[in-house]
Amino acid sequence: MGNNNDRRQPRLEDVAALAKVSHQTVSRVINNSPQLRPETAARVRSAIAELKFVPNQAARALATSRTRLIGVLGPRTTTHGVSAMVQAVESAARRAGYRMTLTNLGTSAPDDVRASIDHLVQQSIEGLIAVAPQTRVVPILDEMQLPVPVRIVSSTGPATPAATFNDQVAGARAAVRHHVELGHSRILHIAGPRDWLEADHRMRGYLAEMDAQDLTPRPPILGDWTAQFGFEAGLELLRTEDATAVFAGNDHMALGFMHAVRAIGRSVPEDISVVGFDDVPEAAHLWPPLTTVRQDFTGIGQRAVWDLLGDLGVSRDGETMPEPDHLRLIVRSSTAPPSR
Repeated sequence: MGNNNDRRQPRLEDVAALAKVSHQTVSRVINNSPQLRPETAARVRSAIAELKFVPNQAARALATSRTRLIGVLGPRTTTHGVSAMVQAVESAARRAGYRMTLTNLGTSAPDDVRASIDHLVQQSIEGLIAVAPQTRVVPILDEMQLPVPVRIVSSTGPATPAATFNDQVAGARAAVRHHVELGHSRILHIAGPRDWLEADHRMRGYLAEMDAQDLTPRPPILGDWTAQFGFEAGLELLRTEDATAVFAGNDHMALGFMHAVRAIGRSVPEDISVVGFDDVPEAAHLWPPLTTVRQDFTGIGQRAVWDLLGDLGVSRDGETMPEPDHLRLIVRSSTAPPSR
């Protein structure tokens, strides 16, 4: 008498194992992708026939008709910028008659990234948007050669044709330059996580502007985007460093740092000048209100959808292509000339 495993329907994973190919290769065969060697496709079809595998309805839909579904690959965080971009993608997709399905990465480990992308492809998406990806995501997307167009919302710049981006390096340089113009020379940088493209580009901007101003940079502190890290790093930095200014990689870390300044009996900007990055809605209401670099998250998300629909050949007659606003420094009360 057979057990339950004997009676279960074969799955895509079984086909991949029998054909000795990856899950995504089986998906491409099911979806009639032209990006496969004939012998590979034949081996997969043979495995499908041998196992009597029946692709799910979603997989068949992609091969026969438009599903009007856009996949979004998000990072393992819910920061303001990421949330705002995802909301903008959903809104722009809905206006164009498309739906959105979101998968957040559990980790940046390659196997987790591939599994998350496979999960989206299995839902028969017509295209994929990767929002603020970690550094490992872009090469994995290139390696997988997905059978659908891909757009990357990031700071990777013009060298990546599929990217919708803001120049994070230029924004970071503007933040540092503002401190220098106020008279600061001892400027610290609290950076974002090591595996984030945005964090890397903002750190590059800090180093480039310090070099351009002929100033000696301090080793950047790698954080995690949270106010708690900014607070803890602030307590340590204020004890060991004699800096008069800080450029934080995002507003939340700047908020935590300002809390640390107050916790040890000092004040912003009298004792230390602070600039953040992103201009989250709360930035104008902190005390003191935070000087920061504003990003047009909504415009970036909308533009990514527009570009993806262009890749899909969707006509947008009569509509104007949205252009995100450029990054710009918003000067508030958290910055001032050094008092020492």
